[in-house]
Amino acid sequence: AWSDPVWLPFDGIDPDIFFDDDGTAYILNNGPPAYAPLYQGHRAIWIQEYAPAAQQMSGPRKVIVDGGVDITKEPIWIEAPHLFKVNGTYYLIAAEGGTGEDHSEVVFRSEEVFGPYESYEGNPILTQRHLDEDRPFPITSAGHADFVQTQDGAWWAVFLATRPYEDGFYNTGRETFLLPVRWRNGWPVILEGEATVPYVHARPDLPPQPPAAIPHSGNFTVRADFDGGALPPYWNVIRTPHETWYDLAATPGWLTLRARPVPLGEQRGQPSFLGRRQQHAWASASTALHYRPATPGDKAGMVAFQNDEYFYALVVTREEGGPVIQLERAVGGEVEVLASAPLDGSVDGPLYLKIEASGLVYNFYYGYQPGAWIPLEEGAEGTLLSTRVAGGFVGAYFGLYAYSRK
Repeated sequence: AWSDPVWLPFDGIDPDIFFDDDGTAYILNNGPPAYAPLYQGHRAIWIQEYAPAAQQMSGPRKVIVDGGVDITKEPIWIEAPHLFKVNGTYYLIAAEGGTGEDHSEVVFRSEEVFGPYESYEGNPILTQRHLDEDRPFPITSAGHADFVQTQDGAWWAVFLATRPYEDGFYNTGRETFLLPVRWRNGWPVILEGEATVPYVHARPDLPPQPPAAIPHSGNFTVRADFDGGALPPYWNVIRTPHETWYDLAATPGWLTLRARPVPLGEQRGQPSFLGRRQQHAWASASTALHYRPATPGDKAGMVAFQNDEYFYALVVTREEGGPVIQLERAVGGEVEVLASAPLDGSVDGPLYLKIEASGLVYNFYYGYQPGAWIPLEEGAEGTLLSTRVAGGFVGAYFGLYAYSRK
C-alpha cells in the first residue's frame, strides 16, 4: 500500500529500490560524485541499505559507478539506475549521455551488491547516436531503460526515445518504447550494431487485454464532450491549482473556464489553462467556443503550448472596433501578434477554432460553422515548440485558455 511521503537524507535523482533474495532492501540513485566533479555532467551512482519497517536509510552509502562506463572519456549524466539479480549475479543498468541525441543505456555486473561492478565491453546496450541522421523514420535519444520479465521468462525493456519529424526537431517530447532483451554470454543486450528502434514490433506473449478506451499509440481521434463529473486525468494544468477556476456543471456538456488575471507566460502564477499533450507530429485539435470579451485585453481560446516562453495562442479578444480573432506568438518570453481579423459580432452561436500541426509548421483557423474553416495564419514555425528550440525534454500541449485583467 502507498504511505504518506517519507523524506530520505540523500542528494540526487532517479531513486530505485531493490529487494534482494533475503529481503534486504537497497536504494540506488544518481548523485554528485564523492569528491569535487571533474567536469560538467560528472555524476555517480550510489547505493545504500534501506530499512522498510523503520522507513529510513541504514549503514554506509557507497559509489558503485563513478562517471560512467569509462571516466577517462568524461561520460555525462550517469543516471536512472536499476538493479536486478539473475542467477546469483547483480546487474546494474543505467542511462548515460544526457537526454539528447547522445543518450544511451549501459550495463554493469558484480558478484556482490556493493560491488565492485565491471562494465560490459559491448556497452552501450542501447543507443541510436551512431546512426545516420538522414535515415528514414528516425527514432533518437534512446535510453533511460528498465527491465521486466514476463510470466514465461522472457525479458523486455521499456525505455525513452524521441521521434523527430525533421532535422532532429520534435514537439512530442520523450515517448515510451518497448523492445525484447536478449542475453548473450551472461550480459543483457537490447540493440547492437546498426540496428534501429522499430516503429512496430511483435508484442510480448502476455494474456490479451481489452483495448484502452483512449489509445496510447497509433493514429486515433479523441473527443471531449465534457459531460462527466470530472475531467479525465490526461487533462493537465500549469502548476498546482490553489483555487477552482473551471467546472463542468455550470453549462452541462461544456467546459467553463473562469478568466483570471494570470496570463500565459507568468512563470510563477497559474493561468486559466487546461491542456492535453500533443501526441503526434501531424495532428489537429479543434473546439467550439462561447465567449464575449468585455474589455480590451480580455481573451479566450486555444493554445499550442511548449513552456512559459514558447507558445502560440489563438484567441478571441476585443479591440476598440469590436471583437477580433488573433494569433499571438511567444518566443523567448517576448509575445507578439502574428495575425488578426475582425469577427462578425452578430453571430450568436459558438466560434470554432482549430490548430493543425504538420511537422515543421502549424496552421491556425477559425469559423462560424463546423468544418467551414477560415485561415488566420498558415505556415507558422512549428520548431518554436520543439525541445531543440524551447529547451527541456517534454512535449507540447494543445490547450484551452482564458484571461482577464480584472
